[in-house]
Amino acid sequence: MKKLIKLTLFLSILITPLISASPQEAKKSVPVFENGEAQIVAAFEDPEKWIRHDLWVETEFDTDGDGKLDRMHVAVTRPQQTDTDGLKLPVIYVSSPYFAGVAPNVTGLFWDVKHELGTAAKERIHPEVVRTGERPIISNSHIKTWVPRGYIVVHSSSPGTGLSQGSPTVGGDNESLAPKAVIDWLCGRIPGYTSLDGKKEVQAFWSTGKIGMTGTSYNGTIPLAAATTGVDGLEAIIPIAPNTSYYHYYRSNGLVRSPGGYLGEDIDVLYDFIHSGDESKRAYNNTTVRDTELKNGMDRITGDYNDFWAGRDYLNDMKPMKAALLMSHGFNDWNVMPEHSYRIYKAAKAKGLPSQIYYHQDGHGGPPPMKMMNRWFTRYLHGVENGVENDARAWIVRENDTRENPTPYKEYPNPEASDVTLYLTPGAPAKGTLSHKKTKNQGMEKIVDNYSFSGRALAQSEISNHRLIYVTPTLSKDIHLSGTAKVTVTLSSSKAAANLSVWLVSLPWNKGSRTKITDNIITRGWADPQNHNSIRKSEPLKKGNFYKVSFDLMPDDQIIKKGQQIGLMIFSSDKEFTLHPEPGTELTIDLSATTITLPIVGGIEAFTHTAKEN
Repeated sequence: MKKLIKLTLFLSILITPLISASPQEAKKSVPVFENGEAQIVAAFEDPEKWIRHDLWVETEFDTDGDGKLDRMHVAVTRPQQTDTDGLKLPVIYVSSPYFAGVAPNVTGLFWDVKHELGTAAKERIHPEVVRTGERPIISNSHIKTWVPRGYIVVHSSSPGTGLSQGSPTVGGDNESLAPKAVIDWLCGRIPGYTSLDGKKEVQAFWSTGKIGMTGTSYNGTIPLAAATTGVDGLEAIIPIAPNTSYYHYYRSNGLVRSPGGYLGEDIDVLYDFIHSGDESKRAYNNTTVRDTELKNGMDRITGDYNDFWAGRDYLNDMKPMKAALLMSHGFNDWNVMPEHSYRIYKAAKAKGLPSQIYYHQDGHGGPPPMKMMNRWFTRYLHGVENGVENDARAWIVRENDTRENPTPYKEYPNPEASDVTLYLTPGAPAKGTLSHKKTKNQGMEKIVDNYSFSGRALAQSEISNHRLIYVTPTLSKDIHLSGTAKVTVTLSSSKAAANLSVWLVSLPWNKGSRTKITDNIITRGWADPQNHNSIRKSEPLKKGNFYKVSFDLMPDDQIIKKGQQIGLMIFSSDKEFTLHPEPGTELTIDLSATTITLPIVGGIEAFTHTAKEN
């Protein structure tokens, strides 16, 4: 009897914790999923219980000339259960050149744009970055979003920034190989180290080896850079407004063209802006990278595409890529323009990679809705079969909707869109017309270049000899544009070099807003007429000769409301984007050999029904 009592007591003690623990409490230390999304878990929420530490990962390159392989500074934030319970979790990884501070935006940092085309600008100044931040924290970004949902968040400073060794190269190979090394460490293939120069190793024993990357702008470029290495373990990326080609960021079809809001910036300016690494290595880096590689390769004289720029175009490196891609961009991003995302999405789709694209109607930045990102990472990092691969391929935020409420489409561009070519009839210095019917005797019209007038001012002018503008009849119904407009301008120039700028606008102009939805700029583009045959080779324009210049405008998806007119504006120097040569260059446009092709949902039938001619 006593033995039975002792046995009963022993069993009750043994099973009491199991009985008293609720099902919810039993699940606290593991990720939880509902409707295909990772949920916030109370046990992962308390920042006081997160484990935070840093380390260095050795790369395969030496870019600061000290004879030793460069090491990248890495910081980790993870739930305590990865220590106490042996819990392994996937990783959200963010890398950046900005975490340790940037150079001051002082007068003279940017190139002077007021000079003749084909000539050199005066030398600019080179400010120094004062490094900020303290170990072990590199950044707090993304932590509160992902750690409570059952992820580990890892940050690293890119080469030559913060406590990472090496040199910035602004798109060079080391900026792809650096995140690759960190991913190799997260997957257990190479060791990490507790110090910059030491040999004591650190292992990522808490990582499942499933890595996702995200970030915005430069921080969105690095996930793509890592993915182009084909590194195992990088399962999914969500680049937001990434710069996918430094040529497309600083040039347009042979033309020296600044990113919007940063007139006079170029690749060497960005180098100075981010170079926050070891002060003792900066002189060497400046000499070998900025003053040699960048200076010799960037060519602000001709603006031609060359091998230097080709090596900084990630479209050329996509063959090894296998990560699932969710791309995000704004159609009104005139800094990193929407072509950057579309060209990579298009290539990823052609490779058969899991791919989706999210576009909103605003400016630079702007991630997809949390639900979309959560489903993406849940599927590809946690391996939960949530059917995300069967979701719509394209998500467009319509003009009056919030970013959290995009409209799904089968694809981007809209599969129902087809090209409609429109022809010009004269009207300068007022407005000419755009029609799907070509007329005889279209003739010639002239522009006199003057950079002092902004594009917005020119579009709103009733009469101007500094631009040509051609408009459709007033729309009787809404018209939906989806895709990339293409323009051909046939011109002659009074000088050997000239800027060429083209805007597609919606008129009449709404003067009360600067947002894309009501700002009336549909899309725009720029080109150098000297590159009419090839963006790799420019040739001086001969006075009296006519040249056909064909190029794409920025991709777009926009509904132009009834009561508006679609206008094609052709002008020369764009005050916000191009160099500012002395006013007075004359461009003569041959209207009979100049066209605009628009991607219209419903094609020619939709256009003729909505833009009926008198």
